[in-house]
Amino acid sequence: MAEADPPARSISLGTGVEAIDAAAWDALHDGGNPFVSHRFLSLLERSGSVGPGTGWQAAPLLVEDEGGALVAAAPAYLKSHSQGEYVFDHAWADAWARAGGDYYPKLQIAAPFTPVPGPRLLAKNDEDAILLLRAAEAVVRQNGLSSAHATFVAPEQMPLFEEAGWLVRRDIQFHFANAGYASFDDFLATLTSMKRKQLRKERARAVDGLRIEEFSGAAIRPGHWDAMWLFYQDTGARKWGQPYLTREAFDLMGQTMAEDIILVLAFDGDGRAVAGAMHLLGADTLYGRYWGCLIDIPYLHFELCYYRAIDIAIARGLKRVEAGAQGGHKLARGYGPVATWSAHFIADPGFRRAVADYLETERRAEESEMEWLEGHMPFRQKV
Repeated sequence: MAEADPPARSISLGTGVEAIDAAAWDALHDGGNPFVSHRFLSLLERSGSVGPGTGWQAAPLLVEDEGGALVAAAPAYLKSHSQGEYVFDHAWADAWARAGGDYYPKLQIAAPFTPVPGPRLLAKNDEDAILLLRAAEAVVRQNGLSSAHATFVAPEQMPLFEEAGWLVRRDIQFHFANAGYASFDDFLATLTSMKRKQLRKERARAVDGLRIEEFSGAAIRPGHWDAMWLFYQDTGARKWGQPYLTREAFDLMGQTMAEDIILVLAFDGDGRAVAGAMHLLGADTLYGRYWGCLIDIPYLHFELCYYRAIDIAIARGLKRVEAGAQGGHKLARGYGPVATWSAHFIADPGFRRAVADYLETERRAEESEMEWLEGHMPFRQKV
């Protein structure tokens, strides 16, 4: 019996997620990860956080059936720099420039400014997902780009990239795993005695003289967003030189995503908000995103970003907390090392070989680091 012909498909490069029907886009994923949702990606465009002048030009990859219905998509951007990605390829860009090539623009498949693992190929089946990869490769070749990159790819999607021949890169984040704890004290009971004492001291010292409150949904008032913007500005200026999100992005998050946002704010004795952290709710995960402060208080960062996040996850029955990129100091706070993944298509064969060699050396070092981290978790030894 002859095999049926594959269904007809058309592939295109869009000009933005906002122009795509929201229901059609969101039908391509399970809704568990807020950072690939139409509302999040489109608010970045509407707020000017991505677009002209930012180095992030929205160029979503789209696959449609013969009736014009969207059957697969990938959030993609033409990048003129490597900022806001958290998977660092600056050395690759420098090497290619020394060889006489233009590394930028490149194609980036990602949730901008968001080091959160999640689906990057939004499709109902592997065949259409693979078409997205072939589309990315075609964009690179047809436009003379150096490369395409997919960062913080959900682990279950990595085999598709590997089968397509993309180079694989692994990194490490630190996540809290909720082992069915009934309370923070229940979690503390699993730590060594020294670590339990340390965490209790840190929590007590962090909140001394402060009032800590949580706000979500309609309880988040304009003044809370004003405070969170100031905190974000402070941290962004110190870490990145220039904050990625615009002020309007915060207003749009409040208008369209407030039910999925938890602000944890610290107030001083005069009722002034002096520090805050913003978390987003996923289906089974709490995502720690932004933090900042106006005064330096020891351990307050840990309290608002890590310990309160654990409290929230336990209270809501969430499986884990993902508290952002890097941060080996999270290990002592009960956040364990977890592998994160990216995939890279390099057009030039010689450049590809050089990057592959680099990644092999990096992989061996990363495996040693992961082994060391796993051997230094703060939990009591099981008998």
